[in-house]
Amino acid sequence: MKFTRTFSLLMAMLIAPAASAASNSSDDTAALKQKLSDTLSVEVISIKPSPVSELYEAFTDRGVLYITKDGSKLFHGNLYDLNKGMKNLTEAAMAGPRVDMMKPLEENMLVYKAKNEKHVVTIFTDVSCGYCRKLHNEMDGYNDLGITVRYLAFPRAGVPSANADEMESVWCAKDPLKAMGDAKNGRAVQKASCDAKIKQQYELGQTFGINGTPAIILEDGTLIPGYQPPEALLRTIQSQL
Repeated sequence: MKFTRTFSLLMAMLIAPAASAASNSSDDTAALKQKLSDTLSVEVISIKPSPVSELYEAFTDRGVLYITKDGSKLFHGNLYDLNKGMKNLTEAAMAGPRVDMMKPLEENMLVYKAKNEKHVVTIFTDVSCGYCRKLHNEMDGYNDLGITVRYLAFPRAGVPSANADEMESVWCAKDPLKAMGDAKNGRAVQKASCDAKIKQQYELGQTFGINGTPAIILEDGTLIPGYQPPEALLRTIQSQL
């Protein structure tokens, strides 16, 4: 009995500091989330220790931010690992969450499906963007290489705007895929409205750190900014496998 009591006391002494540390850590992150929210008016989706000691990584609705443990300093930018070929650690931190965050909007995507589908990319697009139009006019090339393209709306003028209204008309048309082709080629699209969630699509793009179109999201959540012709995009996809 004496041994049992002694052992129990030792275990309690070991567990108590660990529990206290966990509680303190939780309190720290809660305080940091509140400070970021109050100071920057951002929504903090998650916060955790970053690869850099004494620095926390906050995933927000405006991308990734880095904040010191005492909450006094903030860093916004990409963090790279020199020992791993300049791996972009900021991009890697956002890739997984992007995949999960797109799922609720899958029903709102305009999909150009490849007959022999091998890969799927999601592209934030704008009907008035020159390179978006170039990409769209090469859709057969992407599909022929087995790349299915899913569109999400990212009206560069923001929401609300005439730009956003035009994209809503595309999404709400009787034949959205045809309407997209018309809009991308400068032809008028009949005004229409529905619950297309254009605002939510746009805000999701902002959360991903997108500030221009086209912006391509690969299957693993990696963001590829800008236009890539079919063959180049296929090489990019294959390099990530």
